[in-house]
Amino acid sequence: MDFLLNALRFIGILFLVVMVFNLMILVHELGHFLAAKWRGLKVEKFYIWFGKPIWKKKINGVEYGLGSIPAGGFVMLPQMAPMDAIEGSGETDREQLPPITPLDKIIVAFAGPLFSFLLAAFFACLVWHFGKAEYEGEKVTTIGWVLKDGPADRAGLLPGDKIVSIDGSPIKSWRGMVDSVVWGIMASEGDTIHFLVERPGQGEVKVPVAAEKPKAEVEVAWWKSIFTRPPFRQVGISAVQKLTVGGFMDDQPNSPAQEAGLLKGDEIVSVNGAKAWNIGGLNELLKASSGKPVQLGYLRGDATLEATVTPRPPDQRPADWNLDDTAFLNLGIIWDVNGERKLAHPLPQDQLWDASRTIFQTLSKLMPGSGSDIGASHLSGFIGIGNVYYRLFQNPDFWDAWLSVIWFSVVLNINLAILNMLPFPVLDGGHIVMAILEWIRRKPINIRLLEVLQTACVLLLLGFMVFVSFKDTGDIMGVGRKKEAAESAVEPKFLPPAQRSSTGNP
Repeated sequence: MDFLLNALRFIGILFLVVMVFNLMILVHELGHFLAAKWRGLKVEKFYIWFGKPIWKKKINGVEYGLGSIPAGGFVMLPQMAPMDAIEGSGETDREQLPPITPLDKIIVAFAGPLFSFLLAAFFACLVWHFGKAEYEGEKVTTIGWVLKDGPADRAGLLPGDKIVSIDGSPIKSWRGMVDSVVWGIMASEGDTIHFLVERPGQGEVKVPVAAEKPKAEVEVAWWKSIFTRPPFRQVGISAVQKLTVGGFMDDQPNSPAQEAGLLKGDEIVSVNGAKAWNIGGLNELLKASSGKPVQLGYLRGDATLEATVTPRPPDQRPADWNLDDTAFLNLGIIWDVNGERKLAHPLPQDQLWDASRTIFQTLSKLMPGSGSDIGASHLSGFIGIGNVYYRLFQNPDFWDAWLSVIWFSVVLNINLAILNMLPFPVLDGGHIVMAILEWIRRKPINIRLLEVLQTACVLLLLGFMVFVSFKDTGDIMGVGRKKEAAESAVEPKFLPPAQRSSTGNP
């Protein structure tokens, strides 16, 4: 029964993902269609998806259809540049049709990206009105943990440092698009990343950090490398976290935290007087205790309290945990580090501006000589984008899921609008460039030359789509990452004192 329910859920979410994709395709192509009708062009076909039609119907001389290859759509316009390599051959002899002006071609080509932008603006208004779920932990800019002997540690960054800017760009959050810590590090250029931090008691401090790439998690066979992406540069830091007790590993009160009297909602602040900035730092403090009792400082409401706790591994645990018990010293707490949930209502123009800046900055980092590690192998195609939508729809909170989907659709439609304006012959921007050349030359570009140019660019585009699809597939399949340990029949559990000596674990 569980398998059937999971299968139905998968199909349902997949259906929603396809419908969202198709809406964006439909609106983009509708822009071309309406502009072509307005300018008096011959419209032969209006298709969602490519390939052999699954369904088609001719209405008022226009063939509407659904293709069999789910990768975009098209409006067949014989008077524009030939696109037979993508759209297939039409019934109309383009040489028998009256010529159209370069202005007509520019208007028709520009209408698609314009409609994508308008759809993004519409979605942005929905996000502004209904809001987007945000958590307190997403907006922090303070360092909570520094990897020992990592680039940040060697440079002198400390837990508690509040990051003000990276390479001169202001920082407003830890994760996200532009203005975030993660993006600032990923998009940095050169061998040194320049941090400006606000350090308690010292004010603003400049800290240059050497940029380093982490080693691959696992070595992969050469043929698997087509599925993997090069790692982004890192400096070995993570964000401060509010260490709130969200629950316990076991319903029975046998964990170290429960035995010490901690309750759900308590916030851990220190271990033996040392500040616990986040889970990583807390685990290091617990490991340093070597299983000896520690003084745990915590907040309960407005009161600051202390408890003596002896961290230990779960009493019942898989045998391979015995390799290093100190690595599994814990309190038996299920953490809630997200913080308070609230609905943010970003202005539509701010959403559009942030999405635009992200794609423009990404494109600039792809240029030769940029000094950035971001490359074509870090980009995603329809498989990767579909996977993002799928994960957003998996949110058990129906309303939060849809708000996140609408917000991501703002970003995606801005990407669609801008990327289609690139001066690549098969894209809308390429049509505009060729129309401008025709305007300057005062005569159309040779039709045979256009056919060769368009076909070559289609092959290049298809090759790139296959390339990023391999990378997207590798992300989903986890190629190049450490495999999760197989689920053990022994469930980690803290046992009552009378049973602990009989578990068979040292």
